[in-house]
Amino acid sequence: MLDFWRTAAEDAHRPADSAQAVAALIARDPEALILAVDAGALVGTVIAGWDGWRCHLYRLAVAPAYRRQGVAGSLVEAAEERFRRLGGIRVDAMVLDENTAAHPAWRALGYQPQPEWSRWAKPLSVQ
Repeated sequence: MLDFWRTAAEDAHRPADSAQAVAALIARDPEALILAVDAGALVGTVIAGWDGWRCHLYRLAVAPAYRRQGVAGSLVEAAEERFRRLGGIRVDAMVLDENTAAHPAWRALGYQPQPEWSRWAKPLSVQ
């Protein structure tokens, strides 16, 4: 998974991914990690986080050779279906402003930026 993200996803402006973080995600909510697989090879991912209140999409990534073939759309559709089953009513997606290559795909899936909101972040120190 980590190797896949290194080649298929942007990785700017975030703490480094780790095996421990992926393991914690799977332990807490195994259905949150949605994978696209072709002939046993990982070709796409999305994390469909549900906190009981809001629906969040993270780490939408598609292998370069599989882009523009509907993989991202299928992953987002699966995530949205999961949210509907859980009772979600609104989805947000974490998309960097400077990741302009991703913007057309998100728009095609019906997502729009919300200029009136900003994401505020604070790194947590590991103790």
